[in-house]
Amino acid sequence: MMDFLKVTFLSVLQGVAEFLPVSSSGHLAVVRHYFGMGDAGLRLDIFLHVGTLFTVVFFYRKTVVRVLAERQWGYILKLIVSAIPVGVAGFLLKGAVSNVSSVKLIGFAFIITGVVLFAGKAIKNSRGEVDFLRSLAMGLAQAAALFPGISRSGMTISVARAVGVSPEKSAEFSFFMSIIPIGGAALLDLLGGVSLAGSGGESVSWSLVLWGMAVSFVAGCISLSFLVRIVNSGKFWMFAPYCMFMGALVLILS
Repeated sequence: MMDFLKVTFLSVLQGVAEFLPVSSSGHLAVVRHYFGMGDAGLRLDIFLHVGTLFTVVFFYRKTVVRVLAERQWGYILKLIVSAIPVGVAGFLLKGAVSNVSSVKLIGFAFIITGVVLFAGKAIKNSRGEVDFLRSLAMGLAQAAALFPGISRSGMTISVARAVGVSPEKSAEFSFFMSIIPIGGAALLDLLGGVSLAGSGGESVSWSLVLWGMAVSFVAGCISLSFLVRIVNSGKFWMFAPYCMFMGALVLILS
């Protein structure tokens, strides 16, 4: 049985790394590998992400209310369009990416994230909105982030900024994009009964899953608030050195 402290640690890590452009999946994989924490099982992974999904809904609650109250179907359709690439990629790969066990590959992925973030330093601020083509471009970036070590927020926000979307709208749409794939994965888990046990034999109870969701929600609120300020300040690239350092460290240790 995975204990309380392990779940709490992984939940805080998920909540912080999910929004900062440093790849939460990459960090979780590296921590489990080097600290012998084992695989917590797919259910815990999914519901830690659900905790941070609640963070998005809470943080952007005014936008959620406006979109629903005013029936802004165009905005909702853009979110659906953005989810198509990750849905197709997830179906074709059939879990192969999420089962990547080579920390060396994850190290290279961290470096790729760092390069993308650093390249964003040259992007000038613009005031564009998210249209259908831009939402598709962000969706393709989100699909690339299925690979551990490639940051979802880093890729989607960087691509949005590169195609002319304003900093505020880039961050907002990027995090709304996560609702469909994460919510869908959680629903499939509930309907299909994904095992509580990880590949290493450790299992996690439903009470710890719910605790992990709550912790990742709180940590995510703090992390998202910080990230939005960074994006609006034009200093999103500042996370590039950390990602490159993390990638280099993983490669050296492996």
